[in-house]
Amino acid sequence: MALPNPLAFLFIFLHIAAFSVESSLLYNGFSEGKRLVRDGAAVVMPSGALRLTNTSQNVIGHAFYPDAIQLINNTSLSSFSTTFVFAIKPSSPGHGGHGFAFTLAPSTKFEGAESGHFLGLFNRSNDGSVSNHIFAVEFDTVKGHDELKNSRGNDVGININGVVSVSSQHASYSYFNDSILDHILIDSGDPIAVWIEYDGSRKSASVFIGLLTDQKPEKPLLSCPIDLTPVLKEKMYVGFAASTGIETSSHYILGWSFAVNAPARPLRYSLLPIEPERQSHPRASNPQFMVIVLVSSILVIVGIVVLAFLFRKMRKAESLEDWEKDCPHRFSYKDLYTATNGFKDCQQIGIEDSAEIESLGRLRHKNLVNLQGWCKKNNDLLIVYDYISNGSLHSLLYHPIQNFVLNWEQRLNILKGIAAGLLYLHEDWEQVVIHRDVKPSNVLIDGDMNARLSDFGLSRQYDHDQVSHTTKVVGTIGYIPPELFRTGKASKSADVYAYGVVVLEVACGRKPLGSGQFVLVDWVMKLYETGNVVHVADPKLGSDYKVEEMEMVLKLGLLCTQWNPEARPCIRQVTRLLNGEDPLPALEPWAAYQALFESSSRSMAKEVSTMWNSSSSMSVGPISSASINIGR
Repeated sequence: MALPNPLAFLFIFLHIAAFSVESSLLYNGFSEGKRLVRDGAAVVMPSGALRLTNTSQNVIGHAFYPDAIQLINNTSLSSFSTTFVFAIKPSSPGHGGHGFAFTLAPSTKFEGAESGHFLGLFNRSNDGSVSNHIFAVEFDTVKGHDELKNSRGNDVGININGVVSVSSQHASYSYFNDSILDHILIDSGDPIAVWIEYDGSRKSASVFIGLLTDQKPEKPLLSCPIDLTPVLKEKMYVGFAASTGIETSSHYILGWSFAVNAPARPLRYSLLPIEPERQSHPRASNPQFMVIVLVSSILVIVGIVVLAFLFRKMRKAESLEDWEKDCPHRFSYKDLYTATNGFKDCQQIGIEDSAEIESLGRLRHKNLVNLQGWCKKNNDLLIVYDYISNGSLHSLLYHPIQNFVLNWEQRLNILKGIAAGLLYLHEDWEQVVIHRDVKPSNVLIDGDMNARLSDFGLSRQYDHDQVSHTTKVVGTIGYIPPELFRTGKASKSADVYAYGVVVLEVACGRKPLGSGQFVLVDWVMKLYETGNVVHVADPKLGSDYKVEEMEMVLKLGLLCTQWNPEARPCIRQVTRLLNGEDPLPALEPWAAYQALFESSSRSMAKEVSTMWNSSSSMSVGPISSASINIGR
């Protein structure tokens, strides 16, 4: 028997090695020597970043792997996947252009391709032609040329043979498989990771984008059925194309991995080149500058060590108060500083009185933001509450992200949740707790769109068989009931008044006080008496609400904000009215108290002015002369 030919084994080995290279690519940066075919404005920067375009107008850049990769075997379409990291730096913030695309093409040459929205892949004559045989995932930073089909910027789209996407979405990501998306600006200059997967057997494509972490988002940004069999040829070139137009950006690819019939190998983010806007200043490479920095750093470190030693030596033993023993979950200052990104305002919900922590720490209800622990540093006491993902009701009503609008069902559910939280505070807990600052910014909305009442910094509590002895006017103008300026006494009825203002805000989409002499409560009452109360409904709702429910909610808001505190319902009655368990009582007519309101306005203004001048602690916000017009 003849011995096997060693050259045959060598040929087979080389063939397998070549196939492996063609079907699996990995670039942790693009240093010189890495195989790429580039043309136009595409260059490899000294840092190792691949720059497809510069900030010149109407330029094109291409960068492709030099060998064609086989994607169809015996008419069977292969699966493929890719991951890459890109960064787009606009010539000026908010005015970048035009975009780039991950591309599968039959050639690395694109004769006659135009810049701008054609991305250096197509032109006016061949745009949309089936003879192009091009599959692309585009990252669009400028509003498209066709206002009807591609009117938004900051989009990610899947394109077949042309610039009009067969599927597109506004750039966003979700690391949890839920409906809450975090929006991302693709031309922010920050590095953004992308994963693209195509299943050849199922004929479907998925696109994920996210932050520069080791975790791919659970939910794809795009997922749609696409049969690429008639689009792709047997062998295709894989790479990137980009262009600028009148508006310009530098488009960078920092790393890239691609594989056929297998998951793309993960990138090592620590090896990727630094994105352009974060590179060090040139003088950092100056030896003299480095010496100065080194000496300064040593001196700073020595100073810190000395100060830490002196601080430790002078630090006295810390004694625990009774409330601290009852609330044992203590957080470290460092952990809180890290968790809140340096105590940013957006992650703080208020300032508490340490005297109230012992009692309020025991409050537990699904419609309250519950106390989780505390931290004491020197004379500062930090109180830790639940994290609520959707922010405040005020933000959702007046400053929504991406034009999000609360629908009527969500608004009604939120009002019921606030009422349930107040019912617990007023009647169901061991003591009566008066919140004293009920307003939309103190209502947080969780991931299930449920209301959670927060910020008990102004709250007061007393036993159920006692009455409040508070004599200080606190709260927020627009939510303070009229009688509080005369008596100074906080009461459950005062919370009901503030709740009524919130009810009208949620229904009308308007703040309690506006320009000129506008007062929301009075405006709704006047329209109610003319029979046109539904006309005050938030225009953003359109007609997407039940008229009878809207009328019920508006009338409930007016009941809660009546001038006479004795005429207002208690919070338990409010919950029963909201749930349809009791009929709505009649309202006192406007004329019955209008004269009283006008005659007392001057005296109230004098009282407010006197109180404001004598004590700056009477309100959580400035009290102006407009406070005399806070409502009926």
